[in-house]
Amino acid sequence: MRSDDPADPPVSGGAALSRCRKCPRLAAFRDEIRGRHPGYYCRPVPPFGDDDARLVIVGLAPGLHGANATGRPFTGDYAGILLYETLHRLGLANRAQSVAVGDGLILTGCRITNAVKCVPPANRPTGEEIRTCAPYLNAELARIPEGGVIMALGRIAHEAVLRAFGVPLARHKFAHGARHVVAHRVLWDSYHCSRYNTQTRRLTGTMFEAVLKAALREAP
Repeated sequence: MRSDDPADPPVSGGAALSRCRKCPRLAAFRDEIRGRHPGYYCRPVPPFGDDDARLVIVGLAPGLHGANATGRPFTGDYAGILLYETLHRLGLANRAQSVAVGDGLILTGCRITNAVKCVPPANRPTGEEIRTCAPYLNAELARIPEGGVIMALGRIAHEAVLRAFGVPLARHKFAHGARHVVAHRVLWDSYHCSRYNTQTRRLTGTMFEAVLKAALREAP
């Protein structure tokens, strides 16, 4: 099923992801930002894309003025520019830009999520916050059938995926372009498409597209 903006996914106990306040620091930070920017989404950001995706992309966390503002992963900030341009070029998105929920963007065969669903101060979630948020990511990744493909953007996302499948971190080291077989699924690593990485040329468009193409070739 193709999707432009999925419904808020249910979690244990019947509560919605958008009402989660399990991490006191993150909940307080969201409240603070909502006070300064009343029009911002300022809730845990759900995944976006195809419910039956053959490729799932995992990022770090919502950006302060990006997904935290818009309610869609990698939307409204610099990090999403390269991501959505590349998805469009490879036929996974009907548009090259993700501007806002309701802008008509549709992903086909691809879904995007984050290891941590709430915006963290200074874009740095703590280890405890990553662990607390893990059940949401674990439930999302459990939907991927054996043989499915995951692309992790950055080390934190890479390690969150390994933990989701109960795999020791020492067995699979993060590296740009690295390929891993994890619990009968394929995991590809890429540097995160952040402003810092792209402007310093640590990650170029060519590098990013090469990993995405490799992951896509293996997608069932």
